[in-house]
Amino acid sequence: MKIIPKFYHGVVDYLSGLLLLLAPNLFGFADMSGPVTWIPRMVGIVILLQALMTNYELGVMKLIPMTMHLTADYVIGAFLIVCPFVFGISARSMSATVVLLLVGVTGLLATVMTDPRGRPRALA
Repeated sequence: MKIIPKFYHGVVDYLSGLLLLLAPNLFGFADMSGPVTWIPRMVGIVILLQALMTNYELGVMKLIPMTMHLTADYVIGAFLIVCPFVFGISARSMSATVVLLLVGVTGLLATVMTDPRGRPRALA
């Protein structure tokens, strides 16, 4: 069920990247050290860079094909879902765990539902 156009997938990319980048400060776990703070920030940077370089309406450099972008989104979403448990984040910060899980699940759902061909164009 591919119901999300590439444009709206791009919006989700930018919002997810910014949320992860700012999450430690917004949700009060910025003072913790280690993976609790650096994983959300690093993944947020990766998501934003990928969005900037993807060949879709909101991409700036248009170097990454949409199919490769979607494949990377599957990997990133799965990583965000497992990393709170693999890196011990769930034992240190519930808010960090919730943010990572929500962004991971949202990313996977958006990826599954994104139409890589984009919106159909009206004939003139």
